Amino acid sequence: MLQVGLEHFLFVSAILFSLGIYGIVTRKNAVMVLMGVELVLNAANINFVAFSKFGNFGINGQVIALFVIVLAAAEAAIALAIVLNVYKTFVNINVDEINKLRD
Repeated sequence: MLQVGLEHFLFVSAILFSLGIYGIVTRKNAVMVLMGVELVLNAANINFVAFSKFGNFGINGQVIALFVIVLAAAEAAIALAIVLNVYKTFVNINVDEINKLRD
């Protein structure tokens, strides 16, 4: 029978983190970039919970993961409001093509 250890959690977290960074770097659509940020935050949550379970840190990892989830929800709400405002102004949400925000 296979026992799930810390290495398995770290492997899944590394894959999620890599996919999130890939999504942030390669995508031009602002919504896809936000999805990449969410993947990176979820990878960090997996690490917090895994180290809390296997490192005998008590409930601290779960509490930090809960704060990260609340932070991600607030970030998603504010970022989507910004994306909708940018779309209303420029009728485009490609990150590379919106350079008039400096003016």
